[in-house]
Amino acid sequence: MFFSKILDNDTGGKIFLLVLLAITILIPVLNILVPEGNSLHISTYTVTIMGKYLTYALLAIAVDLVWGYLGVLSLGHGAFFALGGYAMGMYLMRQVGDRGVYGDPTLPDFMVFLDWSELPWFWQGFDQFWFAMIAVVMVPGILAFVFGWLAFKSRVTGVYLSIMTQALVYALMLAFFRNELGFGGNNGLTDFKDILGYSLKSDSTRMGLFVASSIALASGYLISRWITNSKLGRVAVAIRDSESRVRFIGYKVENVKLFIFTFSAIMAGIAGALYVPQVGIINPGEFSPVNSIEMVIWVAIGGRYTLYGGVIGAILVNYSKTFLTSAMPEVWLFVLGGLFILVTIFLPKGIAGLFSKKGGKK
Repeated sequence: MFFSKILDNDTGGKIFLLVLLAITILIPVLNILVPEGNSLHISTYTVTIMGKYLTYALLAIAVDLVWGYLGVLSLGHGAFFALGGYAMGMYLMRQVGDRGVYGDPTLPDFMVFLDWSELPWFWQGFDQFWFAMIAVVMVPGILAFVFGWLAFKSRVTGVYLSIMTQALVYALMLAFFRNELGFGGNNGLTDFKDILGYSLKSDSTRMGLFVASSIALASGYLISRWITNSKLGRVAVAIRDSESRVRFIGYKVENVKLFIFTFSAIMAGIAGALYVPQVGIINPGEFSPVNSIEMVIWVAIGGRYTLYGGVIGAILVNYSKTFLTSAMPEVWLFVLGGLFILVTIFLPKGIAGLFSKKGGKK
């Protein structure tokens, strides 16, 4: 009853969730129960790649929520994604213990290499999974809240706000490249061993991370759809269309923006936390402004103001990227730019617009 109310008049969302459910059930079956020699068998490597795509899809929903519904074009959501990833990476590094190259039971290898004598205060507690999960939510959330409070209270909007978000992610990238900051510098965090006591090299762990990513994606979609269907969501769309009118009739525009922006950042942080154990590394490159711009392209190609359109765009673009960067790496950026131009000209509502005249609900 609750889910049917959330998905009322959202045919695209229902189809997306049904496909996601089918994939979540089918992939483990084809990976575990079907022998490797069989043509229907799905390798663990493929499962890992698909799990990574699901984290990108959750990130795309986060971007669509602030851009498609609130009208805030964030070019810095990669910062929240990377911070969630670093929080998870710190936990995974603490789990390595004396199995590292230098055999130190407390200090990660890069700290031993740099002659650090003790663990920094901000690494304390990351040997506990629950503490790391709080950090995954709180660090991106607090940063988004502080940044949003300063920006929205100052009534910064439009391209100026977009530039500020890009400056934020660029500043963080430069900071995390520094060895003395205590996050591994240029190399970042890597060489993870296990999570919750389970080896990250194990097929069952990889499958568990895939399922967890699928559950997070479904949950993120449902919560975001609940928000957009609520009065808060309708006010957000009104702010997107005419902020001055909404302000004039008495709504606290800053508070609405701040809540949705912060929630979106938390979703991006969770996506980053699920991404890191599946790819096995997190480094300052994840803060690159190019990554944040690419996230916006995902949503534009898939279709903003739909939520599920962002999922389509994220999976389509990243699948194309995986294929082309291995087959023809020199043409990938041209293909990405071409896709964006073609969609902008011929499909202004994105791929999802092909299935919905309203570009949002069917």
